Amino acid sequence: MIEKPSPNEKVAVGLIHHPMLNKTGNIVTTSVTTLDVHDMARLSLTYGILSIYIVTPLKTQQRLIARMTRHWTEGHGGEHNPHRKRALAHVKVVDTIDDMIDNFSLGKQGVTLVSTGAKSDGNCVSYAKARQLLDSAGRSIVMFGTGHGMAPEAMEKADIRLAPIEGAGDFNHLPVRCAAAIIIDRLFGRE
Repeated sequence: MIEKPSPNEKVAVGLIHHPMLNKTGNIVTTSVTTLDVHDMARLSLTYGILSIYIVTPLKTQQRLIARMTRHWTEGHGGEHNPHRKRALAHVKVVDTIDDMIDNFSLGKQGVTLVSTGAKSDGNCVSYAKARQLLDSAGRSIVMFGTGHGMAPEAMEKADIRLAPIEGAGDFNHLPVRCAAAIIIDRLFGRE
């Protein structure tokens, strides 16, 4: 029998929609994709991560997420699919990265922010090193960007910058759900 992951209350996942970059390098707010919310929640819970934050200041996008999560946690969706109900019950929506930090820190200091991205800036750490750092850290949030990456102001908040995922060729623009699955497994999966 496969041992299930124990709840990891020290770690959260943040799906960041603002501040992001578009393809021309301008700071934008990206659109929430309901598939991303579903898949990030399911991925997180699979690895025992109980806090999933969606960061968007757009009230219309927040209402979309609230409506979707209500359907799966309180409505017919949860009766139809209890696994999805369980995963989506852990989704929280906040306006900013700072709001996410404040909410997850429970009023305490010491949240370690981990950033991810497709580009290396020379200050990236390996996944093995990041695992060591996270094992000794208090609470941590692994941030995943959308669009064409997090804006510099978001990246500067990070305490740890992960090395990018490198594929077999020169194309490097994974969907956030795919990148998150690889990264979460590298950080919290069994060897």
